[in-house]
Amino acid sequence: MAYCTVEQARTAGATGTDGEVAAWISAATERITAYTQQLFEPTPLVVVADVAPEGLVLLPRRVRSVTSVTPVVADDDAPSLPSSAWRVTSSDVLGSVDAVLLRWGGYDDLIAGAESYNGGYRGLFERWGLEQARIAGEFGYAEVPPLVAQACALLAAHIQAQAAPSDADAAQDPGLDVDDEGNNVRIEDDAEETTPVSPSASTGSTQVDALLVGYLNRGHSLIGGV
Repeated sequence: MAYCTVEQARTAGATGTDGEVAAWISAATERITAYTQQLFEPTPLVVVADVAPEGLVLLPRRVRSVTSVTPVVADDDAPSLPSSAWRVTSSDVLGSVDAVLLRWGGYDDLIAGAESYNGGYRGLFERWGLEQARIAGEFGYAEVPPLVAQACALLAAHIQAQAAPSDADAAQDPGLDVDDEGNNVRIEDDAEETTPVSPSASTGSTQVDALLVGYLNRGHSLIGGV
């Protein structure tokens, strides 16, 4: 995941081979994600969020689509809910919030425990003691906003300018890292895995912080992710 191109970073002042510049971009992207707590590209993710009264589940990131909703229960054996049992709203639509609304008042006579004579979904959820739900889907912006791309390019150049020589050596290849003894070691990319980034109070650049202030997500925090 990268929020700007090598060409944009070079225009902002980053130097070196394409691999080196890509490494600074990667570092800048991680800092921007930590600072804003947003995802500026469509990203597969799993989040665990609280279920409010009447089945409202507020999501911590902009949601694009949801593939499964699974109740989090003590014995961890609750099945995923059918798509008819929930509805998704996204902040992509003006006036909407990122949320999943469970059909607390609905029923499905084909779902064991959610039949109309068993109290429908409300009865099933109450028997589960449903307080949290695990939401799998795609989160993030459809594409990187121009201001975020500009911020990423500036931050990549800023990180490079502030780096010590030993840091620059490690940036020769985005697939390299440094072990405890200072040796370069390769890290294999795993496109199937995304890991939540711990919140940060700043990107390290006051100029970049100012550019990103309109994108800060300081509401509900990410509870879990895969």
